[in-house]
This record gives sequence, structure tokens and C-alpha cells, in this order.
Amino acid sequence: MAVPPGTTSKRIKPTLETRFHIDYDWWEREGQDLRVYLLSHLDPAQRDFFAANRDIEEIDWIDPATGEVTRVDALQRALMEASRQPDFISPRTSLVDAVFRVFLANNNTPLTPVELGEITGRDPRTILRTLSGTTVYKGLRPVSDEDE
Repeated sequence: MAVPPGTTSKRIKPTLETRFHIDYDWWEREGQDLRVYLLSHLDPAQRDFFAANRDIEEIDWIDPATGEVTRVDALQRALMEASRQPDFISPRTSLVDAVFRVFLANNNTPLTPVELGEITGRDPRTILRTLSGTTVYKGLRPVSDEDE
């Protein structure tokens, strides 16, 4: 479909400098269960913690680095604990899961493929090709003007 003269397409081809993030709205639009996928990122100890505490609506979580207290649910706390483990992102972790885990660990702060490559040890060009194709993997999408 042609774009009328004087207008621009909202779809811009991402580059190595394009920032990506988890688009949590994508999960709802696609009818996917985000919490089930999040559970897959927990090791058995964190899954046990979640199972024992899932009925608690929110708990206080203290960031060990800053001392900041945040109200989180049991799944969020288990994910925070998991993200601090040295093997949370490993060479055995699939590319999509590794990128998703980076965003879980950094509170979904948008990053470029170059930055994601530095953190995951993966080739930024491969990350870009994967995230900028026609298939959206696990809600990993470029940050749009509406997101900022």
C-alpha cells in the first residue's frame, strides 16, 4: 500500500541504534499468558518461592544495592532474585530468552542491539535481524513515540 504524499509511514526499519523493550501490551493483544512465560525464567528454587507465596498480593522487596523498598508481588520478587543469579543469561539461553531476560533484569529499560549484544555476548546484527523481522518474539519490539 502506497503512503500518500506528504505523510510518513509509522513503520521505520530498525537499526543498530534503535532502542527495543518488552511491549507488555503485545501480550494482551495476542492473547498470550505473560505470567506463564515469566515462570519459565525461574529456576526450581524461585518457582518454589513463588508457589509458596503466590497468594500474597504484594510484599516489600529491598534492593540489596540501593536499599530502596519496592512493593512487588511474589512473581516479581522471584524474577528479581532470578535475575541476580550469574547463570540467568548464559550461552545456553536462546537469543530471544536472553534478550527478554536482560529487560527483566533492567526493569525494561530500552536498549539498542549493540547494548544488548554487550550484555548477552551475542552479535548485535543477529539481535537486530531477529527483533526487526516481521515476527514479534515475546513482545520484544522497538520503542515507539507512544511508549516514551
